[in-house]
Amino acid sequence: DEIVQIFAGLGFSVAEGPDIEDDYHNFSALNIPAWHPARQMQDTFYLQAEDPQGDPLVLRTQTSPVQIRTMEAVKPPIRIIAPGRTFRSDSDNTHTPMFHQFEGLVIDSQTHLGHLKWILTVFCQAFFEVESPKMRFRISHFPFTEPSIEVDIGCTRTRDQVVVGEGEDWLEILGAGMVHPQVLRNVGLDPAVYRGFAFGAGVDRLAMLK
Repeated sequence: DEIVQIFAGLGFSVAEGPDIEDDYHNFSALNIPAWHPARQMQDTFYLQAEDPQGDPLVLRTQTSPVQIRTMEAVKPPIRIIAPGRTFRSDSDNTHTPMFHQFEGLVIDSQTHLGHLKWILTVFCQAFFEVESPKMRFRISHFPFTEPSIEVDIGCTRTRDQVVVGEGEDWLEILGAGMVHPQVLRNVGLDPAVYRGFAFGAGVDRLAMLK
């Protein structure tokens, strides 16, 4: 609720989608074809039921399908946040098979990477209650964004606590990037006209840091 409230103040509305997804919305529309190694990395829960194309339905591995469904249904400009449950067949001391994510999406004709960095900085200021959080943006790779970045926040670790927002150590907190032109084409948007950015983070991880 706090995360949603912060982004509502930045003009984002909430979008939701089903926990059980088809192959297209969970993978193919996000530039993750059948051969892509990300399908194995996601440790997907496949169900016995099939979609109309004969592919097995899945428990969604991320909330990104909500972005696809929104872009299919809503004409830009788009500014949404998609919080929800996600599922991966992964369970140990630091992982759980059901966890929570929120993702953000902005689509219009003029947005750029600078807007994305500003949005994420403002969010960290509000969420961690730090006036000038120390942050760094690292080049990464995700199938659905180009360029892609991972975001770290500075921290100080002592025996009894972790202070977030300052210090010489770093914690990774989220991934982001500019929406890949092919993803825009997949939902019927012309990348020569529209552009946008997306970001996503684990609510559980942020809650523990908070």
